[in-house]
Amino acid sequence: MGFFNEMGLDGLSITLIGLGILALLVLFAGAKTVPQGFNFTIERFGKYTRTLKPGLNLIVPFIDAIGKRINVMEQVLDVPHQEVITRDNASITANGVTFYQILDAAAAAYEVSNLENAILNLTMTNIRTVMGSMDLDELLSNRDEINHRLLNVVDAAVSPWGVKITRIEIKDIDPPKDLVESMGRQMKAEREKRAAILEAEGRRQSAILQAEGAKQAQVLEAEGRKEAAFRDAEARERSAEAEAKATQVVSDAIASGNVQAINYFVANNYIKALESIATSPNQKLLMMPLDASSIIGAIGGIAEIAKESFGGTAPTAARPSRPPTAGPSQ
Repeated sequence: MGFFNEMGLDGLSITLIGLGILALLVLFAGAKTVPQGFNFTIERFGKYTRTLKPGLNLIVPFIDAIGKRINVMEQVLDVPHQEVITRDNASITANGVTFYQILDAAAAAYEVSNLENAILNLTMTNIRTVMGSMDLDELLSNRDEINHRLLNVVDAAVSPWGVKITRIEIKDIDPPKDLVESMGRQMKAEREKRAAILEAEGRRQSAILQAEGAKQAQVLEAEGRKEAAFRDAEARERSAEAEAKATQVVSDAIASGNVQAINYFVANNYIKALESIATSPNQKLLMMPLDASSIIGAIGGIAEIAKESFGGTAPTAARPSRPPTAGPSQ
């Protein structure tokens, strides 16, 4: 009191100062700052009353108290390795990761004890359930389906706790070593099978193309033979017509008493016969000279015909002699 007396303060002033200090203490006790990404629950005499959001908040000092400090940011929870037996009795080990976010701080604080452990055990249980209902081949090739099924099941289970499961990912699926070796042999056999099928298909396609080519070649060859036969027939027909016309001319000349026509006809056939003998593949030796007078007489007959045709004077044609005989062939 001596200190206050020396300061010139009476009892009322001291009381007011004391009340001011008390008011400041009460104000500081009732002002609470919540950081971003967190929610605080408020308990009054041990009972939950409300949730404080990020920023400056006021509570009733000495009556209200902060209960739980809840992290409402998205969090990651590692799921450790665990053994799983698939539907076809293959034993594997798998692990994963779970992403979750608390949406209702009060539910997460008061509806479940040890939230992270609850989410972890729930995730591990459902991994065994989902993966155990699938065959090994299906398990290794359908991770997206596994993740989707796990997400739906776990999210529905933790919804009463005010938690949202945003993602569940299976990280590793490790079959036993002997099973991995067996799968490698199976994959190798399957690839060799596909290679053999492709090779056989290639040979088949090649054979088909070769057959098609041979068929087309035969068709074209037949078309060529047909065209050649048509041309040969046409040539023979024209040759026959020419021969028939020549024979008709000679016949008309003979009928009119022209001896030179007979000489021409005989000489022409005689020369053709000599040509056939000379070009015969079986003729090795031909004795010469033949009866040259016969040939000369034939040529003379041809000359007489030519002179008559051009209006010249024709001398008396030599009488054709006996056709010559060819020497013996060797």
